[in-house]
Amino acid sequence: MAFEKHARTVSLLTLVSRMSGLARDAVQSRVFGAGPVMDAFALAFQIPNLFRRLFGEGALTASFLPVYTRLERDDPDAARRFAGTTIALLVIVLSALTVIGELVLAGLPVSNADQSLTIRLTATMLPYMPMVCVVALLGTILGVHGRFGPASASPVLLNAAIIVGAGLAWWIPGEASPELSRARIGWVAMAVMVAGLAQLGWMMWSMRGQRIRPMLDVRGSRAPLLETVRAALPMMLGLGVFQLNVLMDSLIASYPTSIGPTIMGVPFPLPQGSNATVNWATRLYEFPLGVFGISVATVIFPLLSRQSNDMHQFMHTLRRGIRLVVFIGVPASAGLLLVAKPMTATVFQGGRCGPEEVQRIATVMMAFAPAVVAYSAMQLLTRAFYALGDQRTPTRLSMAMVALNLLLNVSLIWTPLGLSGLAWSTTICSFIQWALLGRMLSRRVGRLMDDLVWKSVGKTLFATAVMSLATWGVGQVLPFGADWWGMCARLACLAATGALVMLVVAHRLHMPEWRWSLGMADPEGRTIEPEA
Repeated sequence: MAFEKHARTVSLLTLVSRMSGLARDAVQSRVFGAGPVMDAFALAFQIPNLFRRLFGEGALTASFLPVYTRLERDDPDAARRFAGTTIALLVIVLSALTVIGELVLAGLPVSNADQSLTIRLTATMLPYMPMVCVVALLGTILGVHGRFGPASASPVLLNAAIIVGAGLAWWIPGEASPELSRARIGWVAMAVMVAGLAQLGWMMWSMRGQRIRPMLDVRGSRAPLLETVRAALPMMLGLGVFQLNVLMDSLIASYPTSIGPTIMGVPFPLPQGSNATVNWATRLYEFPLGVFGISVATVIFPLLSRQSNDMHQFMHTLRRGIRLVVFIGVPASAGLLLVAKPMTATVFQGGRCGPEEVQRIATVMMAFAPAVVAYSAMQLLTRAFYALGDQRTPTRLSMAMVALNLLLNVSLIWTPLGLSGLAWSTTICSFIQWALLGRMLSRRVGRLMDDLVWKSVGKTLFATAVMSLATWGVGQVLPFGADWWGMCARLACLAATGALVMLVVAHRLHMPEWRWSLGMADPEGRTIEPEA
């Protein structure tokens, strides 16, 4: 089955996940607002997510997948032993890290209530880390067997649990106060732990037909384990630095809450609630990124790994992937810019999140928006390097980009950009990294941007321009007001207009990418366009 059909499955399930994620953020924004409580929660929740990206969805799975794919093809019994041993070792290592982390948190000094809340929430949610990492590894194994659905659907359990936790917290009696908000957010942290258990149970149930059991057969799986570790270590170094940079971004945004309003006697340029604002803006820009861009990179990775010894097929698949992520990413970036205000108002406005907070979220999200296409392409090219067994090249580049991103972060927040400077830093670095990755990969495997790719890019840019003009024009004549229902109606009309115009123009330009984006075959039954 062509990767486009798997991408459609993952995209649809990810769409449900992202919609539930927006509902989760909508509930939290209304219950807690963009203030110090959500700053503390966002920072604490980021800790297990950093490990998830490092182990569960980063270095470990990227190094594990090619080895497991090859073993599954050549020796299924050895593949099962290798997978079982990897799962067991991951549980042991991450559980030990969790215990160490809890001990460190217990000994940290506390100088104010907000710091105490951050430490308490981190300690509560830290055990979620080993569970979500194992869930990600199990999802990788299922992906090799062509089952992408369970892993794509599991975040819905987390989002539903947080929604329920925030809803229950809202019913805690008492007069509105910082103390009550701190008590309420503890319920949400406990809901994260419940979600982790549910996700782990769901993935274990989905694995029941694979005959893989956790075991410590280190000797029987020695060679593939060493190969995986050798491949993972350089990636962990790069990803570790990258994730440290993500944490630094969060610390910069939460500085007024976790440290204080001044730095060396100078007023800090960001207000309280900045971390929550950036976190929610990130969720909006990651909506199309996760639904489409990362979905394509996820499902194409096993195919590229299998084709790594056939460079003609490898390049054909990779170029097709580039055309698809550009076709999806460029209009997605443009669309986010066009619907920024109605989108943020629809999701967040209400309760303790007012128009001023919504405007800040929209401004930051618009700075993130251009990065959708760049980050999507970057994910695809990075996985192409991994499929070729080259983890060092993208790792070294990511380390350089981390340094540049941090430098831009600490510089741009002091400019008139303020909080949106953190987002612009991410956007600038993503485009630079995309360009450099493409150049490095072309030197290794040959010309990535052949005539068909450039022709597709040109058509995509034209279609996006027509879509943007039509959407802007419709927005100028819509009669809806600025209240919440009016913003909902405006968002629905603008989104429908943009999607319809883009598909119609792509169809008229005879672009097969619009069919690929829907997981459809070409008219003659092919899922790829023949080479010229």
